[in-house]
Amino acid sequence: VQLVESGGGLVQPGDSLRLSCAASGFTFKTNAMRWYRQAPGKERELVATITGAGGNTNYADSVKGRFTISRDNAKNTVYLQMNSLKPEDTAMYYCYTWVRFRDYWGQGTQVTVSS
Repeated sequence: VQLVESGGGLVQPGDSLRLSCAASGFTFKTNAMRWYRQAPGKERELVATITGAGGNTNYADSVKGRFTISRDNAKNTVYLQMNSLKPEDTAMYYCYTWVRFRDYWGQGTQVTVSS
């Protein structure tokens, strides 16, 4: 199982970014996927979840209405569209899934929101 995130960067408050997570090594279309984030000195936080078919999504209250998780099962990729970014969104963002009762994480992509 491999998860590779991309799309992070340095942006200003109010800007948008789209993160991508390319997955391989398992049957992607049947697996729920998650995005987590971790800011320096803070615990890792669940940001968003999407079911295998993409029909159901859930979000942390802190990002509801600003972030959208989606997936393209033909490309084995999950996305996190982040709009109206705030300085408090600054964190390392990780893609996550579980396969046969094991947890798998990507290496993370840094998002920094600063003026």
